[in-house]
Amino acid sequence: MSDKTVAVRTEDAFDVEAVHVWLQSRVDGVDGRPEVRQFPGGASNLTYLLSYPDRDLILRRPPAGHKAASAHDMRREYRVQKGLKPVFPYVPEVKAFCDDPEVIGGDFYVMDRLDGLILRRELPDGFQLDEQAARALSGKVVDRLVDLHSVDIEAAGLADLGKGAGYVERQIRGWSERLRRSHTENVPKFTEVMAWLAANQPGEVKICLIHNDYRLDNLILDDGLDIIGVLDWEMATLGDPLMELGSTLAYWVQADDDDGMKASRRQPTDLPGMYTRQEFVEHYARRTGLDIGDWRFYEVYGLFRLAVVIQQIYYRFHNGDTHNPRFKDYWQFVGYLDWRCRETISKGRA
Repeated sequence: MSDKTVAVRTEDAFDVEAVHVWLQSRVDGVDGRPEVRQFPGGASNLTYLLSYPDRDLILRRPPAGHKAASAHDMRREYRVQKGLKPVFPYVPEVKAFCDDPEVIGGDFYVMDRLDGLILRRELPDGFQLDEQAARALSGKVVDRLVDLHSVDIEAAGLADLGKGAGYVERQIRGWSERLRRSHTENVPKFTEVMAWLAANQPGEVKICLIHNDYRLDNLILDDGLDIIGVLDWEMATLGDPLMELGSTLAYWVQADDDDGMKASRRQPTDLPGMYTRQEFVEHYARRTGLDIGDWRFYEVYGLFRLAVVIQQIYYRFHNGDTHNPRFKDYWQFVGYLDWRCRETISKGRA
């Protein structure tokens, strides 16, 4: 990955020698103590670069402190990628999983490093993305999502990954419960939003493998801007693909969005040529043949889910479980998302 690394933050440090000793009997090419750096972009699981003289490895582990019960599951993330690799090659090669708390105090796994480009909020220095290339990339993002939703879960050995039917109801109930557990007094309670989602649930259009955090900044691109890797599989499950489409587009900030939404942008989806959210949905519908129905439900779900994700991160900061200054104002965006959800509800059927 071409992402820049930083020195490991003090609160995110681990016993490098213990990891090195553990790796020596499990992974080839790990002679000599590695240089360890941290990828700073993530707000959930922590990601590190282990640079050995003959190879690079990526280590993934959970953060310290408060966690939702099903979040930060390293075993699941490892298992999904291992199963997917033969049938959906756009995942890194996972090498070893550790559930021995004596090594660094919790689960972690290591995988090969994929070389390529990850597009963040701002384009890398010297990198150009013209209008035609931006539009082509948007289409590739949709197409890769369609490919994922077409994976043969039996062939991947993942047919038991999730509960399947009833997914929509479980998501609305589950994210509502997570908000209640992580609520702080400086954010709204989302009472109207949660009630509307509970009362307007559609049936599942189908059940398939979903990534559950599919975003442009979780994709690795080659020099031709083809997608060669999809990262961060910790939340993958069997679910409704339109629910994933809604959560994906909550991050897809477009050029005509208001200042509140633009302040949250973490990928360059507002550049000339990039799909609008409507174009993204239309492309997906054409490729899959699925009936989208009332898009408002999936849009509100995606925004509400994002609000809960942000609030859970802020809750850790609020409680002193992390001191990362990036998180101190997250509560303000949670309030904005409550407003945006209610505005979307009030628009009526699109």
